[in-house]
Amino acid sequence: MNNVAQVLTIAGSDSGGGAGIQADLKTFQMRGVFGTSVLTAVTAQNTLGVFDIHTIPLTTIQAQLQAVKNDFQIASAKIGMLGTADIIECVADFLKTRPFGTLILDPVMIAKGGAPLLQQQAIFALTNYLLPLADVITPNLPEAEALTSIHIHNEATIQQAAHALQKQGAKNVIIKGGHSHNSESEQCQDWVFLADGSHFVLESPRFHTPHTHGTGCTFSACLTAELGKGETLQSAVKTAKDFITAAISHPLNIGHGHGPTNHWAYSQFK
Repeated sequence: MNNVAQVLTIAGSDSGGGAGIQADLKTFQMRGVFGTSVLTAVTAQNTLGVFDIHTIPLTTIQAQLQAVKNDFQIASAKIGMLGTADIIECVADFLKTRPFGTLILDPVMIAKGGAPLLQQQAIFALTNYLLPLADVITPNLPEAEALTSIHIHNEATIQQAAHALQKQGAKNVIIKGGHSHNSESEQCQDWVFLADGSHFVLESPRFHTPHTHGTGCTFSACLTAELGKGETLQSAVKTAKDFITAAISHPLNIGHGHGPTNHWAYSQFK
């Protein structure tokens, strides 16, 4: 009997290898799960920026989803860059029957260099069609603000935004604090709000480095891997926090801009 956890990433390709499908599959491999993928877009991208985006035809996205469903037992799936309202609706329609176990939504909106990766009109589709399907949603602070229209500037507004996301349908909310307005702080906080009404905060040292490309993808991919292996959300999010902290704090110093994180650092340096 095969007891290897099988997981899925539904996201875009990053030709620079630091984010998107590439970061997800690297993370899956490092966490000992078998990764499958559904490609939604191809980007021409490196550490300096995004230079072109080609979206995949809806029929091809549907065919990929069906192919994975037909042959694999997916314990958990993460949703990353989708890009357009049509793609969001296509993916959401397929996921309505819950074919892939636990669903983690990483609402990718803006690349590290500032390029928009989600069209403005697609935000409505995301909040109305995908967010209600999410077992876990993992926005950073700007994404949480965009999804809730709440200006986040303190603990109270963080809680307001998390509860707003839960009212929109997300069961568990993890708001990542790497983009905190208090970015000079020596601590980086992530806020976790669980479906049962409890919440807690995870802290790590803040590392002042430009090599943070793909942090959101990597964090949510690690979370997906741990949940796919049957870990509790509390345990999975702590592992994901440790994994991305190691990946940031041991940079590879690759590229001339926002470099990638180090996907094998957690195993090598922990």
